[in-house]
Amino acid sequence: MKQDFAGWRKAVQSEMEALLLSHLPKADALPKRLHEAMHYAVLDGGKRVRPLLVFAAGELFDAPRDALERSACAVEMIHAYSLVHDDMPCMDDDDLRRGKPTVHKRYDEATALLVGDALQSQAFEVVAGGGLDALRKVAMMSCLARAAGSRGMCGGQAIDLDSVGIALSREQLEQMHRLKTGALLEASVMLGAMAGKSLQDSEAGALHAYSASIGLAFQVVDDILDTTADSVTLGKTAGKDAANNKPTYVSILGLDESLALAEKLRQDAHEALRPFGHRALRLGELADLIVQRTT
Repeated sequence: MKQDFAGWRKAVQSEMEALLLSHLPKADALPKRLHEAMHYAVLDGGKRVRPLLVFAAGELFDAPRDALERSACAVEMIHAYSLVHDDMPCMDDDDLRRGKPTVHKRYDEATALLVGDALQSQAFEVVAGGGLDALRKVAMMSCLARAAGSRGMCGGQAIDLDSVGIALSREQLEQMHRLKTGALLEASVMLGAMAGKSLQDSEAGALHAYSASIGLAFQVVDDILDTTADSVTLGKTAGKDAANNKPTYVSILGLDESLALAEKLRQDAHEALRPFGHRALRLGELADLIVQRTT
C-alpha cells in the first residue's frame, strides 16, 4: 500500500537534511567560515518543494535512487544559493529568511556572495557524480544550467530588479516569474524524470505543461501570502514587495482574482498529468500543496 502523502513528504524532507549534509563540504574544513555559512544557508529549513518534485517525477519513471538523491540535492543547492544572493543589500535587502537572520546578516556580505558562488558549483559537482551514464549526466547538467542562468532564474531576477516601480502588464509579470521561479521548479521535475529514462516527446510535453502551471501557481500564491500572512508565519519579511513598490499578481489582479488564478493553475496541472494516470499521484499532490499552502 502506497504511503500517504503527508508521510511521504515528511520522509523526503527529513531525508534531505542527511543527504544535503553528505554532499556539502564538512563545516570544519578549510575555509571554515565559508563552509560553516554554506551549512547555515542550506540546512535546517525550507519546504524542500524542489526535492519533492524531483522524487515524485523520478518515481513516475522508476529512476535509480542515487540519481534522484543527487538531483534533489543539486536543485536545492541552486535554490539556496539564489535565496542567499536575493537577500543581499544589492538585491532585495532582507534580514530574515526561514525564520532566522539572512546569511549576510549572520556573517557578512562578502561571505554571503561566496556562499552563493560555492553552492552553485557544488550543485554541478553533485550531479556529475553517481552511476548514470555520461551522456545522461551531461543532459541533466545542461538542464540545470539553463534553468539557473540568464534564460531562467538569473534572467527572471534581472527583470525583477528592472521592474521596481514599473507598472507591468499581466503578460510581462508572467514572463518574469516563469523565469525567476518557474524555471528551477520545471528543472526539478525534468531532472527527476530524466534520471529514469529518455523521455518521449509526449511525456516531455506533459511534464513541461505541468511544470509551467505549478511554477506560475507557486509565485501567485507567494504574492497572495505576502499580502495576507505575517512574517512569523512566512519565516521572511511579509509585505516586502508592496513596500518596495514591486509588481505582483495581487497588485495587478487583486486578491480575489489572484486566488482564482491559483486554483485554475492547479486544475491545469492536474489536467497535464492525465496521460500518466494514477502513476502521477505524487505530482498531483504536490500541485495541491503548492496552491493550498499557508507558508
